[in-house]
Amino acid sequence: MPLTTYWDPVPTVRAAAGRPLPPWDAPVQDWSAPVPGRWDRRSWRDVPGPFYGADSDTCWTGRAHAPAHVLYGDDHGQEFVYRQPRSVGETHDLIRAAEADPFAGYGADGDLYWTPELVRDWWRERGRVREWAVGAARAWSASASPYEREAALGAREYVAHIDTGLGDCLRGYVFWLAEGRPAGPAEALPRL
Repeated sequence: MPLTTYWDPVPTVRAAAGRPLPPWDAPVQDWSAPVPGRWDRRSWRDVPGPFYGADSDTCWTGRAHAPAHVLYGDDHGQEFVYRQPRSVGETHDLIRAAEADPFAGYGADGDLYWTPELVRDWWRERGRVREWAVGAARAWSASASPYEREAALGAREYVAHIDTGLGDCLRGYVFWLAEGRPAGPAEALPRL
């Protein structure tokens, strides 16, 4: 059953900030804190939501920490978020991916920038992202690199997410953006 009620990961991000999150002994950053210009450099492949990748590394480290959420672009390997977190554990996985990025290119402040209109625009253009993911899965599946073959799995998961469930998640997110709270069980979600 698709998740239609939006779950806000930002309180979990803020609660993790300043304390160690295994496997690191050092305190993690507050990824929800805005960094000027970072939002403008996000990947066009990032799904709408608080987390996104922008000017991230080219070392393909994100999937080691958050394989159900992170993929790599073919533009010098920029990492991006293809599925937003839906639990504390998934949020911690994304924080770990962000902490592993030597360029500090992740953000979790997307709620400051996404609007219902921008989410709908992204959804209307999802065919471009889907086409890219299908092509990436095909190319990476045939690669000699074990890292690319593993990333092919993520690309296939991204296509499946677009096809079965992402629309409902985004409807819940649009409600959240418009109302500042998750939809109740009997409330109608907006159209995309």
